[in-house]
Amino acid sequence: MRFVRRILDRLQPHFGEGGRFERLYPLYEGVDSFLYSPGTVTRGKTHLRDSLDTKRMMTTVIVALLPCVVMALWNTGFQANRVLATDDALAAAAGQEWRGAILVWFGLDFDPGSLLSNVVYGSLFFFPVYLVCNVVGGACELVFCCLRRHELNEGMLVTGMLLPLTLPPTIPLWQVALGTCFGVVIGKEVFGGSGRNFLNPALTARVFLYFNNATSMVGDQVWIAVDGHTAATPLGELAATDPQSAAELVGGWSWWDNFLGVTSGSMGETSTLACLFGAVVLVGAGIGSWRIMVSLAASATAWTLLLNLVGSDTNPLFVLPLEWHFVVGGFAFGTVFMATDPVSAAMTRTGQWYYGGLIGFMTILVRVVNPAFPEGIMLAILFGNVFAPLIDYFVLQANIKRRRQREGTHEP
Repeated sequence: MRFVRRILDRLQPHFGEGGRFERLYPLYEGVDSFLYSPGTVTRGKTHLRDSLDTKRMMTTVIVALLPCVVMALWNTGFQANRVLATDDALAAAAGQEWRGAILVWFGLDFDPGSLLSNVVYGSLFFFPVYLVCNVVGGACELVFCCLRRHELNEGMLVTGMLLPLTLPPTIPLWQVALGTCFGVVIGKEVFGGSGRNFLNPALTARVFLYFNNATSMVGDQVWIAVDGHTAATPLGELAATDPQSAAELVGGWSWWDNFLGVTSGSMGETSTLACLFGAVVLVGAGIGSWRIMVSLAASATAWTLLLNLVGSDTNPLFVLPLEWHFVVGGFAFGTVFMATDPVSAAMTRTGQWYYGGLIGFMTILVRVVNPAFPEGIMLAILFGNVFAPLIDYFVLQANIKRRRQREGTHEP
């Protein structure tokens, strides 16, 4: 590593002020900060210092996401292999594709009982999406950093990992590139870059893909990585049934399969257990707000129980038990990783309670009342992002008013 350090030190004058590549300084600084600690360190007694800088914060979020990534690799391959192992025609067609050829090259086959086969086959779907997200998103950020002469930070690494986990495995890569570009540019860079955006870039990209390329984001053909096979997610299947059959349908599923994530769905959103591990890491590191998580879950609980009491003769989601809302769809993933984004979420402690409560209410409202869109937490979080600055404003104004009243009371 000393050799790399010497190379970077020799290149620094060429990228510094007055150098030939001055305009590309964010690229040099980004590589330097990624490999080593930032070159500018706060010194002296006039500043508040904290060991949790941007690099450590983003690294911690990535560590918290690792169980979801592992689950994405295994479950994507498992769901596909489980279908291919029972259908020779589909297996033959899959074997002619490049992913199937690579699987055979490793001496593996479409065996759902093989851990290695599942992970390798799932990796061939996940990592191309992951690479496209990071390459395209990093290029967009680099362009804006060079134009504005801002530093290139590690925020894109988190966005580049969050977005693939929320996408179906069959999504075309050109759509991934288009959505990533939209999310980074419109969701973040037009507002000034990292730390100034009020929308979550990964969610902005996902919603853009949902409305712009709906056939690749919804429907029964996108959740299992097998061409020609259809399978709905548990939440989508329940929304399509009738209320009289809803109880039987829920009874036919395994709650533990949904909790562990052994179901069809977005690549990294299915496992509630993996999300709970991430919640422990984020809350323990002081990055994710436990107030947002608790208030979101409490609000969703209250509104679910209310709608269970109201009931419906035409909408089966009105009777979906509370414990199922927490394990189906992207509820756990959105609660832990998306709603707690420290940039786009509410900043004040009191505001975080209202912010989480608003998202919980909107999630159940969209999920239950609008059966055409059974997954509601992603849109609910973007809705909360829009109102977060307003919530913080009213909380601060209320605090100022109370402080003035106290000061006026103690005046002689």
